[in-house]
Amino acid sequence: MKLNKEILHNPFKSAIKNNELQLGLWMNSAAPVMAEIAATSGYDWLLFDGEHAPNTAQTILGQLQAIEPYHSHGVVRPLEGTRANIKQVLDLGAQTLLIPMVESAQQAEEVYKSMCYAPKGYRGVGASVARSGRWNRLPDYMHYCEENLCLLVQVESRKGVENLDEITQVCGVDGVFFGPADLSTDMGYYGDASVPEVMETMERCVKRVRQLGKAAGTLAVDVPTAKKFIAWGANFVAVGADLLLYNNALDNCLSNFRK
Repeated sequence: MKLNKEILHNPFKSAIKNNELQLGLWMNSAAPVMAEIAATSGYDWLLFDGEHAPNTAQTILGQLQAIEPYHSHGVVRPLEGTRANIKQVLDLGAQTLLIPMVESAQQAEEVYKSMCYAPKGYRGVGASVARSGRWNRLPDYMHYCEENLCLLVQVESRKGVENLDEITQVCGVDGVFFGPADLSTDMGYYGDASVPEVMETMERCVKRVRQLGKAAGTLAVDVPTAKKFIAWGANFVAVGADLLLYNNALDNCLSNFRK
């Protein structure tokens, strides 16, 4: 059976390029059933975290498979932006990657090349036996797959902010994600992104990325902050995190019966 290449269409990439707001959910549970529950809720994108969550290649694969029938698009954050990590998650079928700790244009370019086959880049050839190429049922996968790959780079340090223009303008970078926890810590506030200096930096960065014609995003787990980022122009925003929501629901349930 030969499949049509339309199966690889990336709706998230199309949406952010068309300046459509994409609302996401951070997924740290590393559980396919949690991913499917979230997908049936209708979030535009779900972030499967390989940096801080107990994810493996197998659990990421299971989560991507679990959400396949639904509207939600899977975004994968690998442990780090190495050629090996990028090659693996792409072969699992991930099409949109969020790469942590990007601090320079050179690093962003290296990441993009790791997503591309030669002669443009360094990606290893193995899609014919992987989910990405649907086990060779997309025999021409290598010829057209890159048009549907989406690269989001994560700027979360003062150095990254200093190099923001150069990072944003790297060919192949589709969007810049600002990590509030790491950025505020690097600025000396130990994860407190609500500090005025941090929020002013985030606002300036979001608006600058949008001025340069790229998508901008972040994670904001409270409603007022998320709406503030959206008002600044951020067009892919994670508005919650699965384990935090689960934790709050558990505590609220028990509080009905215990003082």
